[in-house]
Amino acid sequence: MSLKAPNVQDMVRSDPFHIPDSFLAVRNEEDEPKSVDASSDLCSEIPIIDFTLLSKGQKEELNKLDLACKEWGFFQVVNHGVETQVLQGMKDAAAKFFDLPLEEKSKISMSLDKFQGYGQAYAAAKGQTLDWSDTLFLSVYPSHSRNLEFWPTSPKGFKEAIEAYSTEVKRIGEELLGSISQIMGMEKDALLGFHQELVQVFRVTYYPPCSKPDKVLGLSPHSDTSTITILMQEDDVTGLHIRKEGKWVPVEPIPNAFVVNVGDMIEIWSNGKYKSIEHRAVTNKSKARLSYATFIIPRNDVEIGPFNHLVDQSSRKYKKVIYGEYLRSSLKGKLEGKSHTETAKIGS
Repeated sequence: MSLKAPNVQDMVRSDPFHIPDSFLAVRNEEDEPKSVDASSDLCSEIPIIDFTLLSKGQKEELNKLDLACKEWGFFQVVNHGVETQVLQGMKDAAAKFFDLPLEEKSKISMSLDKFQGYGQAYAAAKGQTLDWSDTLFLSVYPSHSRNLEFWPTSPKGFKEAIEAYSTEVKRIGEELLGSISQIMGMEKDALLGFHQELVQVFRVTYYPPCSKPDKVLGLSPHSDTSTITILMQEDDVTGLHIRKEGKWVPVEPIPNAFVVNVGDMIEIWSNGKYKSIEHRAVTNKSKARLSYATFIIPRNDVEIGPFNHLVDQSSRKYKKVIYGEYLRSSLKGKLEGKSHTETAKIGS
C-alpha cells in the first residue's frame, strides 16, 4: 500500500531550495555508517561476474559467484549479451516519461490497494520520513499479471522499450537463478521450480537533485524482499550505496553492466550463508538520476525455508514463511534496514 505523497520532481521544479520537513532524514550520527569515497579499496573490490563464462558453467566463475553472494550480497554482471540499443532505448523512453507534465503521469497514479503505477514508493505510514524520489512500478511477468491501466501510454514507444528490456532481463535472471542453484549444491533448475511462472516486477525510480543532499535520502536503507534484484544504473551518476564492514560503499557504474543483489529469499533458503545486504540511494546537488530495478520473486504461495541439505536442526536460523505473506507484511511499513528479515528468524 502506498499513501498519497508529494511529487518530488514537481516540488523541485517549483522551488529547488525548499525541502519539506517530511523529507528530512533524522540520523543518529553515532549509529550512522560512514560513507567511503569512491576511490576506496572497498569500491574496487565489489565482484564483477562474466555472464558468458557463468552461463557456460565455468568453475572459476561459479566460485566467484559463490564468494560474491557470501561476502558481498552484491556483484556486477558484464558480457551479458543485451544489445546497447535495448539498454539505451529503455533509458531514453524512461527519461521522456519523467519529463512529461505531472498531470499526464498522474493518469496512472498508484492506488491505495494496488502497488503498481506512478507515485511515491513505500509511503506506508502517516508521519514517516519520505524518500526523495518518484517511482513507476509495473508487474511485467507473467504477462497475465500486467495491470494495463497502470501502464503508461506516453511517450510513444515506452511500452515497447519496457517489453524489450524486460525480456532480456528475464533471460539473465533465469540464468542467474540456475547458477545460484548450482553453487547451493542443487540441480540447475531447482530455484526456477519455485518461480513457475517467473514473477518479475519492474521499478523505474527518478531521483531529482537536492539542494541539501546530505539531509535527505533517495531511497531509505533496506534489503530486498526478492529472490534476486537486477539493476541498471546510469553510466555517469553514482547513487547506489551498499553497507559493507560498517560503511556505506558507493557502487560505481560500469557502462552497460547490471548490478545484481541477493534478496531476502536467497538468504533464507541458504540459511544465512548468502546475504541480502542493506543498501540505499543518495541524491546530489546538480543532476537527476534514474535507476531501473527488476525484482525476480517467487509465487505468492511458495513456502520459503532453509534447504535441508544446508542445515541440521541445531543450525537452522530461519522459520518457514509463505512468500506472499512475507511480501505483504513488508509493504505495510517503511523501508528500514534488515528489520523485516529479522522477523523470519527463529525466536523472533
